[in-house]
Amino acid sequence: MAKRIDVSHLNVYYSNFLAVEDVTLAVEPKAVTAFIGPSGCGKSTVLRTLNRMHEVTPGARIEGKIMLDHEDIYGADIDPVNVRSTIGMVFQKPNPFPTMSIYGNVVAGIKLKKRTKRSELDDVVEASLRGANLWEEVKDRLDRPGSVLSGGQQQRLCIARAIAIQPQVLLMDEPCSALDPISTLAIEELIHELKQSYTIVIVTHNMQQAARVSDTTAFFNIAGTGKPGKLIEMNTTANIFSSPTEKATEDYISGRFG
Repeated sequence: MAKRIDVSHLNVYYSNFLAVEDVTLAVEPKAVTAFIGPSGCGKSTVLRTLNRMHEVTPGARIEGKIMLDHEDIYGADIDPVNVRSTIGMVFQKPNPFPTMSIYGNVVAGIKLKKRTKRSELDDVVEASLRGANLWEEVKDRLDRPGSVLSGGQQQRLCIARAIAIQPQVLLMDEPCSALDPISTLAIEELIHELKQSYTIVIVTHNMQQAARVSDTTAFFNIAGTGKPGKLIEMNTTANIFSSPTEKATEDYISGRFG
């Protein structure tokens, strides 16, 4: 079941540097939330705190709370590995495991969690690749390396790998930035389908993409070099793009800066 995320007074530090300051927002279930804003404003940093991926950076820490439904994902008894199973992530550059087959890529996360019969894995592979709109293109070459696929296919393979472990939330960090327009369209269409089952948060530099795929948009900004990123405004995507309440949002969307 897709879950809601509530972020309260989030500060993100890298050692002594305050990267993001006092972010409070809600991510609704079975909807797409887009994070937009200029480079360095904290979009991807906030995204990575939502499944504790930022913790792989030495010295990273947070203040504040992030709740997945009614559970604090930073609670003392919470295993970050389990958090990342519940809140999956797709990265900017397609990153299939190069030495693994297409089949092996999809089941990699499942094998880490539990022993599963081959017949069960077969079912998961087909369901996940169908969920990523990739099954018909690869069903006859599942034993081939994932690296033989095109860039767009590799990104859909990464999405299949993410949904194979049945997360409730999918985080996407600029998933189309390395793709051509046709592959980008395929991913955008897939996002529309996936939100029927998942809560989705996408970081994008492409405002047209945010307008096309998201239900809600959050605009982040930074006051200057060395200053922390901040959430400036969050609203329905229609309102953000047609009648933003903050001048900085209007200036960014209209192309006057950023």
